[in-house]
Amino acid sequence: MKKILFLAAIGTMLLSGCDLDINEDPNYPASSEVTTDLVFPAVENAIADASGDQMFNYAGFFAQYFDQMPEANQYNDVAELHLDEKSDLFVRCYRSLYAGALADIADILKRTENTSDIYACTVMRALTYQLLVDNMSDAPYSEALMGSANAKPKWDDGQTIYEGVLKELDEAESKLTGEIMTLTDPMLNKNMNQWRGFANALRLRMYMRLIDGNVDASGYTAKVKKLVADNNFFKGDVAWDVFSNAEGQYNPWYQSKFRLGTANHCAALPLVSYYKITSDPRISFALAKASKSKEYVGQIPGSKTTMKEWQKGTAWKNEDVSAINYTPAISMPIFLFTQSELLFLKAEVELRFNNNAAAAKADYDAAVKNDFTWRGAEGVDKFLAGNAVNFDAQPTTADKLKLIYMQKWVALFYRDHMEAWSEARRTDTPALSSKSAKDIFTDSSVYTPGEFVEPAVDYIVAGGLAKRVPYPSTARQLNENTPPIKLLSDKVFWDAK
Repeated sequence: MKKILFLAAIGTMLLSGCDLDINEDPNYPASSEVTTDLVFPAVENAIADASGDQMFNYAGFFAQYFDQMPEANQYNDVAELHLDEKSDLFVRCYRSLYAGALADIADILKRTENTSDIYACTVMRALTYQLLVDNMSDAPYSEALMGSANAKPKWDDGQTIYEGVLKELDEAESKLTGEIMTLTDPMLNKNMNQWRGFANALRLRMYMRLIDGNVDASGYTAKVKKLVADNNFFKGDVAWDVFSNAEGQYNPWYQSKFRLGTANHCAALPLVSYYKITSDPRISFALAKASKSKEYVGQIPGSKTTMKEWQKGTAWKNEDVSAINYTPAISMPIFLFTQSELLFLKAEVELRFNNNAAAAKADYDAAVKNDFTWRGAEGVDKFLAGNAVNFDAQPTTADKLKLIYMQKWVALFYRDHMEAWSEARRTDTPALSSKSAKDIFTDSSVYTPGEFVEPAVDYIVAGGLAKRVPYPSTARQLNENTPPIKLLSDKVFWDAK
């Protein structure tokens, strides 16, 4: 059944966005001839593909899960933050989200009056704009998708977009009448309780970013407290689970990064060092021991091209570092919201805003256990009893909060790298080491395991880490209203710390 739905989604995806082209392809039906129930899987697929392939890859570097393998070169620019608009890092995602997902949503909304269909489309529209803002901060919103009526829409600021789609969500939910969805829905199977729960989780995620972005913090704090008190969230994970271990049906990241014969990813020092200092059995899930030392070895971020100089003529080889094990990704779903992320967010709310350490601990423990279960890892009770990760062993509220953030970062590895990068920016956790990459190479004792490291080769003028992606070059070429160039060091609106 999964294969059938996957092929149907791919087929409908090929039809998506054709209303943006003045010419209809005679080999396919006109957009008006494709019924809305068949268009919706293309919406889900387009969003999942953007999040689970391109974003999954570059955000994995930005979240310092992996680095460029020593004897490969494909992602040197990403590892060294050598990125500008000419790099076209976000072009494919931008196209998929606008010409694919958002255009198809607009098409469906024009042709249905079913309130449940409208609601599901609105939820996916909110997620799409959340991803756009979290990457670029600004995006076409209020004037977007108007076709020839406005081919050069203005770009709205991120706060306007966040608050706009949240208002859209509230309005669509207020109009629900209990109708059964007519749209084909491989992701949540037309379960409106799951759609409501997913919408509430998106609200929680976005409210927290608004709070930490200093946008009506008191008002949104009241909203998150109510969401957590009501506890009307989705069950399980929200995931695009249509892939299998068969040619043409692999997870897209696996297909593009490994199946085609590339092996570019090695483990980064922050992840490996934190796994080791906490005695975390999940280290073996997607990391391989270095073939030379038979130990887990993480490469210092952005250090591949400097290692030869540091080691006086001897560069590291692939055998010196832990490779990423691509096997678990063969048929892995693309996660749009994991249960563990939701539980960590709830734990944060309980601790920060409700001063309820007991409830926070319950959610924290449940989040870690949920992630262990998904990875098939054993020994979770022993792990949680260890002083490094035991909630009760943390002496202060700040320490407990840091633990929630750190374990969320660990749990998002190999599941949702875009959210890992966004949450790291929001919470400033993991913290950025005060020591340089060269200092850490020279004397590893100066490094606190788990801390981010400014890449050894860092093309950001002011130094530091990536805070956004550049605007797509195609947007600037086609739309004179695209904002002035932004650098990787320019923060998105909610990254106020």
